Amino acid sequence: MVPFKTTIALVAASVVLSLNIGIALAGEQVRFSSETAKLSPFRERLAKQQGEALPQAQGMPLIGYLSRPQGNGPFPALVVLHGCGGLGSRLKNDVAEQWVARGYVVLVVDSYATRNIKTTCRNTRSDGAFTSTDRVYDAYGALDLLSTYPFVDAQRVALMGFSAGGVSALEATMVEGDEQLTARKFKAAVAYYPTCSPSDGDATVPTLITVGELDDWGPPALCRQRLAHLSGKAPEIQLDVYPGAYHDFDVPTAKAGTVYFGHRLEYSAAATAQSTKDVEAFLRKQLGN
Repeated sequence: MVPFKTTIALVAASVVLSLNIGIALAGEQVRFSSETAKLSPFRERLAKQQGEALPQAQGMPLIGYLSRPQGNGPFPALVVLHGCGGLGSRLKNDVAEQWVARGYVVLVVDSYATRNIKTTCRNTRSDGAFTSTDRVYDAYGALDLLSTYPFVDAQRVALMGFSAGGVSALEATMVEGDEQLTARKFKAAVAYYPTCSPSDGDATVPTLITVGELDDWGPPALCRQRLAHLSGKAPEIQLDVYPGAYHDFDVPTAKAGTVYFGHRLEYSAAATAQSTKDVEAFLRKQLGN
């Protein structure tokens, strides 16, 4: 991804918060493994009935970047997933610092480096061999890692994804998804301009989806279709649609007219500022920070 700059007002706010909180650790590289999912009870019973010896599953080795506020905590935390273009400095540095300044521990996951993947944006057959489900287990592996740190409140961790990472964030927290096979759970989820799946149904945790009105890569209409089929008995999925905004509305180098793999990208200062306020309010409500 590309360097991220907030509006002057947000920069000033971040500076003040940084002075009050401070960043003790910025972007330290950490190594961990993706979550090894438990087998379902049915699969275990079937294996026992058939006398089948189940292989011991192993997680995928991963790299992440950990940033944290000063102090002992315990602090709420965010697990951040990048888009199909891979991890760049914007998420690893600027976005991480933005949320550390607000009192969160941030772990940005690199799902590509150890898999020798550069991009999955082309949607080719080789890209399809690596799916959003793989990244679901990356997210839960990151949650496992955060739970080992005394300065993290493991009961107050949200999952945040951008574009393709947002798709994985939604998949990781949908009812009857792979979340039911993991021991630890996220408290909330935030998806920036994902491509929603109308058939995903309810979410297991409170969820915020932010998308541009004119996004042709993650059309808000698909998200509205999902919301139209919710049961009303599960945690709320909040959809914020920003007028006149396109995909990557919070990426300053996405200049007007930018086309990436056939999709229009464009920065919007107004959408960026409003989404920051919306996400901050959502996380404050859900994580109590």
